[in-house]
Amino acid sequence: MNECQCFWNLSGCLKLLPAEELEHVELPLTEESSSNLVKRLVYLSDQGTPYGAGDSTDSWQRINDTRFNLFTGHQTMDEREKSFKVNETAVIHCGFYSENGGFKISDEDKSYMQSCKVAVSTCAFGGGDDLYQPIGMSEASLKKVCYVAFWDEITLAAQELQGNKIGDDRFIGKWRIVIVKNLPFVDQRLNGKIPKMLPHRLFPHAKYSIWVDSKSQFRRDPLGVIEALLLRTNSVLAISEHGARSSVYDEAKAVVRKHKATPEEVEVQITQYRKDGLPADKRFNGRKALNEASVIVREHTTLTNMLMCLWFNEVVRFTSRDQLSFPYVLWRLKVVKNINTFPVCTRKDLVNSMGHIRKAKPLTN
Repeated sequence: MNECQCFWNLSGCLKLLPAEELEHVELPLTEESSSNLVKRLVYLSDQGTPYGAGDSTDSWQRINDTRFNLFTGHQTMDEREKSFKVNETAVIHCGFYSENGGFKISDEDKSYMQSCKVAVSTCAFGGGDDLYQPIGMSEASLKKVCYVAFWDEITLAAQELQGNKIGDDRFIGKWRIVIVKNLPFVDQRLNGKIPKMLPHRLFPHAKYSIWVDSKSQFRRDPLGVIEALLLRTNSVLAISEHGARSSVYDEAKAVVRKHKATPEEVEVQITQYRKDGLPADKRFNGRKALNEASVIVREHTTLTNMLMCLWFNEVVRFTSRDQLSFPYVLWRLKVVKNINTFPVCTRKDLVNSMGHIRKAKPLTN
């Protein structure tokens, strides 16, 4: 363990600008450079397939015994392979396929989310974790950053029983509470991947976003975090190294050992990754090949948006354990070079880890 990892409590690994400078941070909000390899994303709608408005009312949950559905569209293995090809126009599946696909949000909430240029988001579905108020933000961030927590109706009822009422302005503290109806998946862990991996679809005009798992309290200034982890390092995405393991194949064994997925579904995923040639290397581009995704800092470029879509499709196709699929997608999409894989001590500087309070309840068919 290096010095940074040993002494983060004393000196801190995350070096933000001084407080007086944070108040004057200006993030570039212009369009990305036209030199990027991917200039345009086109989202597949699967028009003409059986996944249309005439399907039964519960078809948004499960179709043909797979997890592809009206929300995701039905990605074939051939389409999966083509999706990793980098072209100026990338045509890919990326959720939100159908108006009948679920994940319903009110027009008022959609309008609010469309106004966001910088977003910090979290979610709690199925009556899961409590809501932790963000701390450590500058006055500038309070004015410029949207803080959005996605709840379903189960979480809303659970929180109201504890006396946590949403105000007339739809806020609880700093968080704007967005109630989502008709969640697309039975597996609540998979529902949680939608705000985690697809912020560019939820916040269509945002240039930057920060994801924080519900088990954590975000405790740093978001504008300062973006400046430190993205702008200062010339990166488009920042994500933590894994604290315990370095290999996808080692992680697969740990997932099974800890009963976080069935041996059968993990085997299907790992067999496919071996077939595709994913190396067992513990290092990728000089950093650990395995990541911990409880905090993700992103610039919304066409390339990072494409990366997030491909990642989402992998967790839909295989297991909900996103730590298995992220290194694979990064390896397949070799053109994404400017990733800031920060050490564990930086993640600990970003959040207070509270741990999961209660298990989310799965939906029923």
